[in-house]
Amino acid sequence: MSAPVTPELTMSRPVPNPGILDIAPYTPGKSPVPVPGQKVFKLSANETPFGPSPRAKQVYLEAAAHLEDYPEGTSRVLREAIGRVYGLDPNRIICGAGSDEILNLLAHTYLKPGDEAISTTHGFLVYPIATMANGAVNVVAPETNFTADVDAILARVTPRTKLVWLANPNNPTGTYLPFDEVKRLRAGLPPHVLLVLDAAYSDFVSRNDYEIGIELVATTDNTVMTHTFSKIHGLAALRIGWMFGPTNIVDAVNRIRGPFNVSTPAMRAAVAAIEDTAHIQMSREHNEKWRNWMTEEITKLGLTVTPSVANFILIHFPTTKGKTSADADAFLTKRGLVLRALNNYGLPHALRMTIGTEEANILVRDGLRDFMAQP
Repeated sequence: MSAPVTPELTMSRPVPNPGILDIAPYTPGKSPVPVPGQKVFKLSANETPFGPSPRAKQVYLEAAAHLEDYPEGTSRVLREAIGRVYGLDPNRIICGAGSDEILNLLAHTYLKPGDEAISTTHGFLVYPIATMANGAVNVVAPETNFTADVDAILARVTPRTKLVWLANPNNPTGTYLPFDEVKRLRAGLPPHVLLVLDAAYSDFVSRNDYEIGIELVATTDNTVMTHTFSKIHGLAALRIGWMFGPTNIVDAVNRIRGPFNVSTPAMRAAVAAIEDTAHIQMSREHNEKWRNWMTEEITKLGLTVTPSVANFILIHFPTTKGKTSADADAFLTKRGLVLRALNNYGLPHALRMTIGTEEANILVRDGLRDFMAQP
């Protein structure tokens, strides 16, 4: 008697798990195409205009002398450096290949098919990818004035909710929630729901009512805070991120984390970067000065800019033919000024601009002035 034919036996090639092919691939900001004789400014990926600390570059090069050695498997020296700077227990810190890896590890640890995870309308696109990759459902909570709405998030909690993603400040809007609102969100969520506070852009915030999330993580066992070395530290190419969390969550995530997920050169560069307080302060002051200047100057042109606390601004354009965000993007690109179109974020009429050097910022202002002055 022949064995029954199962669907697996009739497949002609491997088939992805359910839901994988429903995921929209992440599309990064476009890179500039060099044009002979033209200076090009990439302002599409929220990279620092200053690069990393000179000391970070130096120790990175020095680490090349021993590339044959495996890195220390727990990123101990980096966890200890982060602990010194932030006053944290290194045993409650995990390091990863960018905070993206940690976000995916959290989803893999706590989400399964049938679960739900909540993100907001214009939240970071990695959140739905990490959610759906584990068979869970991405539930979208609407925002108010391009800002996360605590009541809207809480209204979408169901018995299937297992995780809430909150970028604070948010990318690509640049908006933030005051710490009291974040605490209200945590208090309103069921205790078994993991709250992930993504603080990638926290180093640029100077508001008195903002807190990175350390206090909440330190006083609960169901909240984590993630951070990155890609933004103010200028180490995006090295892929280094970290998480501070309760011991129960750190222990669980460590069980599936790859043992050598951060390279030795990356670790050493990150330690030097986080300890170079002068470089960090210089970057922060430049960003605040020019973010405010760009917001004021672009508003004068008749365009709307969403108030930002990060290292970028969100510029809204009219839908009038010849004045759209796509028209502006093409106009600026011809001048070597590359901004980020946001169709995949549900913002088809806006462009995101990274705060760049003084030269780049002025050129964008001048470019938009000329664009808006066109008949």
